[in-house]
Amino acid sequence: MKKDIHPSSRPVLFKDITTDQNFIIDSCVETDETINFEGKDYPLVKVEISSSSHPFYSGKERSGGTTGRIEKFNKKYNIKK
Repeated sequence: MKKDIHPSSRPVLFKDITTDQNFIIDSCVETDETINFEGKDYPLVKVEISSSSHPFYSGKERSGGTTGRIEKFNKKYNIKK
């Protein structure tokens, strides 16, 4: 492999903001935020969906704001019920 062309990998804390679950994974992602977790400082990346909150993995249905999207679509295209 060529030297000095690969990004540096380090432990990063990914925080699911929906379930408040934390995952520490080696990653190359760039972030300005940091967090102290279990006595160590980690770069922080906030995510909306992870394996702890995704319906496929958790088995729970999520109600996203689809009602507003449907009404907006119907209004935009002048569709009457």
